[in-house]
Amino acid sequence: MSAVTVSDLDVWFGAGADRAYAVRGVDFEVAEGESFGLVGESGSGKSTILRAIAGLVPTWSGAMTVAGETLGAKRSKAFYSKVQMVFQDPYASLHPRQTVDRVLSEAMGLHGIQDIDSRIGRLLDDVGLGPGFRFRYPHQLSGGQRQRVAIARALACDPSILLLDEPTSALDVSVQAEILNLLVDLRRAHGLTYIMVSHDLGVVGHLCERIGVMKEGRFEEVLSVEAMRRFEAQSSYTRHLLESSINSIR
Repeated sequence: MSAVTVSDLDVWFGAGADRAYAVRGVDFEVAEGESFGLVGESGSGKSTILRAIAGLVPTWSGAMTVAGETLGAKRSKAFYSKVQMVFQDPYASLHPRQTVDRVLSEAMGLHGIQDIDSRIGRLLDDVGLGPGFRFRYPHQLSGGQRQRVAIARALACDPSILLLDEPTSALDVSVQAEILNLLVDLRRAHGLTYIMVSHDLGVVGHLCERIGVMKEGRFEEVLSVEAMRRFEAQSSYTRHLLESSINSIR
């Protein structure tokens, strides 16, 4: 069964003669429980797709169905209980004057979740942080710990779909693998569906089954991670992308 279906998606910025398209004619489908990657060079439109799905970019056309809901101009409250986003910079996405406890409490309170106190403990355990982190502020945490808090916040309302926008690119290389392994474990434990944006093919190969390769706002092709590792791309652009990342994907 499909968790996400995107058809003929256009996304643009500006109006009239100043209108500039960031995404043109994109189609893809993600099955329930699947992890789907969006890759391409900076400015290719991959993060814009995530933001359009999340309702952060209002100027789009086409059709999107996510978690059984056909999306329109605004997202319903039910949408945000099923779909959450994890951003690139964990420090910028956390309020500097809020403790971890308050960050997670507010996230659950917005969705009317009960038994917040015990759920915070379980969330911290899920993301590999003990109770000693509960009342710390973001500046008291390392980059990897902050990203774990951001992931815990995304999981606070028990969603079925996570939109992951370069979730490891702001972290030290030594920490990236820890967060990727955490995401693998969480997906398995909670039956999550992922759409993940990355410029790093090695990262996508670790987490995803299929990837959509983007260039200048359009899909060049969709291929399996196995085909990516065997360099079985149809597009010359995809082959160039694979060849430039040969060390990271093998």
